[in-house]
Amino acid sequence: MKDTKAQFEQVIAECRDLYVKKLHDYGAAWRIMRPASVTDQIFIKANRIRTLEVKGVSMVGEGIKPEFMGIVNYGIIGLIQLELGYAEHEDISVEQAIELYDKYAKSTLELMLAKNHDYDEAWRNMRITSYTDLILMKINRTKQIEDLSGNTLVSEGVDANYMDMINYSVFGLIKLSFEG
Repeated sequence: MKDTKAQFEQVIAECRDLYVKKLHDYGAAWRIMRPASVTDQIFIKANRIRTLEVKGVSMVGEGIKPEFMGIVNYGIIGLIQLELGYAEHEDISVEQAIELYDKYAKSTLELMLAKNHDYDEAWRNMRITSYTDLILMKINRTKQIEDLSGNTLVSEGVDANYMDMINYSVFGLIKLSFEG
């Protein structure tokens, strides 16, 4: 049996390392983004993954793995923005941004472990292309919820969709990193 929790934590550690490096370079400039803009940024990354999967070649030399990492990090940024709201300027320290990242990485891991228990690691038998399609579907759902200003009748909120996008991206990264 594969150790999903350890693999998740290793992948998240790589994503976190990139997040911290970008915080060094840019600060928390993303604080100005409204949640809908974060959703669109995730769409750009997921759409690029799908394009690379279909075309099989990258013209800019970056592959699928960095895009999944971007979805993880923007998904966590989206969760932070939902909690704090957007700002007119960078208004949190690097330390606060890292603390919030860790908080949401932990809660996303907890959600994955609960779902993974109930679904019995079904994701391991799925294709990476299916994760891409599921992420794109979750983006479309999120856009609809955003267009409804969050007033849904029976659906989970934007936060649950961001967490699912993060988890599907982590699954893709696990497959790319450990099952190559």
